[in-house]
Amino acid sequence: MQQGASSPPPGTTPSPEPQIAQSQTGSKTVAIGADHGGFNLKQSLGAYLKEKGYTVIDCGTHSTEAVDYPDFALAVATRVADGSAWRGVIVDGAGIGSCMAANKVKGIRAAMCYDHATASNSREHNNANILTLGAGLIGPNLAKQILDTFLTTEFGGGRHARRVDKIMMIEKS
Repeated sequence: MQQGASSPPPGTTPSPEPQIAQSQTGSKTVAIGADHGGFNLKQSLGAYLKEKGYTVIDCGTHSTEAVDYPDFALAVATRVADGSAWRGVIVDGAGIGSCMAANKVKGIRAAMCYDHATASNSREHNNANILTLGAGLIGPNLAKQILDTFLTTEFGGGRHARRVDKIMMIEKS
């Protein structure tokens, strides 16, 4: 896995709807990060994504040594917001703190998901672009199922688009 930067490149501005980031081989790029509590699940999910043909940007952490989850949430959110990643995945102990931190980045719609229904809803209804998971709450098999659902569910548009637009307008006020 590649190591990712923890801050956006100088002079870049996150955009609400970045272009789909693809590698030279055409696979979609997913930024992934975790704190120490999510490290093992991050490693497992990163390998799983690569097996499925995704390009993975590993934004850290790289061990189980104690770190602060907002740093890694910001690293992943920045990659998604600036368009260098198509989607993002952040893992911490509960998934809540990373979700809150990522949602502070302009253009990010992070969703903490804990089952198939929340993953599907987050994409279809809310056009979420980052998935957060709680390593202390779900196992690796369920995490893979949630990830698959999150990455393959399309945004429904229609009445949902109006609502997502209203969410995005909150950033501008």
